[in-house]
Amino acid sequence: MDKNQILEEVQEIFREVLDNEEIELQFNTTSDDVEEWDSLTHIQLIVAIEKHFKIKFTSVEIMSWKNVGEMIDCIILK
Repeated sequence: MDKNQILEEVQEIFREVLDNEEIELQFNTTSDDVEEWDSLTHIQLIVAIEKHFKIKFTSVEIMSWKNVGEMIDCIILK
């Protein structure tokens, strides 16, 4: 699975969790770019992504991400 495929799947998760079909993610998207993405929904997004990809992130990994691309890089490493 390549980065673009993962981005598409992560985008669908964001749309579902944040209940917004208009969300268009890019690799450089941050929480500042998505109105509904706050600290509470961040946790919900992480849980949904972990469940979807059947992986677990460490708190250090999660805190190190600066954008969606870094999150996807971490998914690939798992």
